[in-house]
Amino acid sequence: MSGVTRRDFLKMSAVAAAGFTLSHLGFDLTPIRAYAAELRRDLRIKDAKETPTICCYCSVGCGILVATDAKGKVINAEGDPDHPISEGALCAKGASSYQIAVNENRLTKVRYRAPYSDTWKEVSWDWALDKIARNIKKSRDKSFTEKNADGKVVNRTNGIASVGSAAMDNEECWLYQKMLRALGLVYIEHQARI
Repeated sequence: MSGVTRRDFLKMSAVAAAGFTLSHLGFDLTPIRAYAAELRRDLRIKDAKETPTICCYCSVGCGILVATDAKGKVINAEGDPDHPISEGALCAKGASSYQIAVNENRLTKVRYRAPYSDTWKEVSWDWALDKIARNIKKSRDKSFTEKNADGKVVNRTNGIASVGSAAMDNEECWLYQKMLRALGLVYIEHQARI
């Protein structure tokens, strides 16, 4: 071993020691039988459709798998282990997101409270969407600027602002900001940045 340096000797010794240690840990690479498939037949989500979605509570954007039965009723919600952000972990609010859909106290009809009123009234979706559209048009028309002080075309409205939702994915955010820019909005923000 006259041509072996001290560094080479230490490397060979470390490799030999690691090999010896691993050989005595009892690694067995033979396949074993999985029992999870047998247990799944008793689960209530056995034949459920799982849909990946995003938690609606904060701007982290954790992944959730929502299981629905054949009628479309939510029967379970749990963390998505394949999601790159949360890897299946959820906070207490995200873990209880099942209660958003399955809750006897959840509002199922649109409610409207008129300005200066102290009572709510039930209205139809068509009425509510029409009211929202009319309010947007009224604010846009009132504050729309076609040209700035220098005479340059700007086509913007300063009377409306938007704060996006952390529960939207990239594609939804893209479509949303395209719609807002088409309306001429300048003040476009997102919940994740606030």
